[in-house]
Amino acid sequence: MDITSIIGLALGMAAVFGGAVLEGLPLSAIVQPTAFIIVFGGMLGAILLQSPQVDLVNAVKDLPIIFMGVKEKPGEVSELIVNMALKARKEGILALQAEIGSIEDPFLKKGLELMTDGTDPQLLRELLETELSHYEESVTHASKVWEGCGAYAPTVGIIGAVLGLIHVMQNLNDPSKLGGGIAVAFVATVYGVAGANLLFIPLGGKLKGNRRQTIMTRAMMLEGILSIQAGESPSFISEKLKVFMHGHDGGHKKDPGPEA
Repeated sequence: MDITSIIGLALGMAAVFGGAVLEGLPLSAIVQPTAFIIVFGGMLGAILLQSPQVDLVNAVKDLPIIFMGVKEKPGEVSELIVNMALKARKEGILALQAEIGSIEDPFLKKGLELMTDGTDPQLLRELLETELSHYEESVTHASKVWEGCGAYAPTVGIIGAVLGLIHVMQNLNDPSKLGGGIAVAFVATVYGVAGANLLFIPLGGKLKGNRRQTIMTRAMMLEGILSIQAGESPSFISEKLKVFMHGHDGGHKKDPGPEA
């Protein structure tokens, strides 16, 4: 679980709304169903119009990753690859077929299957690089969905504010209706700006950052697979994969101690 995402979301909301309460503003004053419908309904309509269905599905599907974190741990992946290199050196590449079924990551599993099937190294590299490139593109588009929500929310909030002021202007002769119109005007702006800066833009950024780690880890997998296929020594492979773990602890608990 990514505790920083949970703390960040809770802290941001608590700071804004808790500060409002400390100033003596009751929470009921900023709970306006009309403003909520205008801002988030309008934003949702805009993002549905802007984004292809596949990007919308990926954006929603990747949402749990923001709070649960990525499964791929660079250190654990490196250790797995080095251990496989050791086994391949002692027993041959075909000996790895028995372990492929227990691998959960689809990218690593596919690469190892193709390697043990005797796929040409150059063709294998091109295929895995193409798949990795397509994955990176889909991640970019998914994160842009949330960033797009962050871009539209403040603008639709302004629309809600203008609508509220129009309602106020139409009822200047009836003071009893002025409060509701003014409330919708200001609360719509708050919803739009707060939703963008406390939720949607950070969601897009965090999703992009988490998936960047996945992309880096899969690039490590690619190099590890090709290194095993090329018959490189486990110790050299271990050193090569350390480049991909720069700045990442990645769940690496111990040095597998590869033998040359």
